[in-house]
Amino acid sequence: MAIKLPKTIKFVITDFDGVCTDNCVYIDVNGNMSRKVNFKDIMGFSLLKKNGYKVGIISGEKNSAIEKIKETFKIDEVHQDIRIKIDVIKSIIEKYNLSEDEYLYIGDDVNDYDTLCFVKHKITVPDAVKKIKNIEGIQVTDTRGGEGAFREVVDSILNL
Repeated sequence: MAIKLPKTIKFVITDFDGVCTDNCVYIDVNGNMSRKVNFKDIMGFSLLKKNGYKVGIISGEKNSAIEKIKETFKIDEVHQDIRIKIDVIKSIIEKYNLSEDEYLYIGDDVNDYDTLCFVKHKITVPDAVKKIKNIEGIQVTDTRGGEGAFREVVDSILNL
C-alpha cells in the first residue's frame, strides 16, 4: 500500500538503524562494528536535499555512516546516541516553527514509540516491533528496513 502524505511536508525526520539499515551490526575480530546501508536510501537523502526539503536523523546509537551522510548531503539536524527522542523532535519542531502537517517521523522500535505517538505523520517498516506497528494511524512501508524503506517514503513525497 502506498504511503500517503500531505503536500505540506517540508521536513523528513528519521531513525537510522532499522529504517536505513537492516538492523544488523557486523562485528569484526577486533570488535569494530559496522552496518550495511542500502544505496537507495542514501539516494533518498540526496533527492530530498536537492528538492529543498529539510532532513533530520535521530539515532539511539552513534554511527560513522550517519556522519558520512550528514557531511555529504548537508543534513539539517543530526542527533546521535539519543535515548529520549521525543525531546529532540520537539526541539526541532520549535526551532523550525513547524506545524504538524509540515513534518513526519519514521521509526521502528520501542525507543521511537513516544515520538511516533506524538507526531501526526508517522511511518514504520514491516519488520518493526509489534508495539510500533500497533500505533494508531501509523503507515507501514512495503519495503523492509535497510532494503529501501526510507527511499520508498522519499519517493512518495516527491511523487517518483
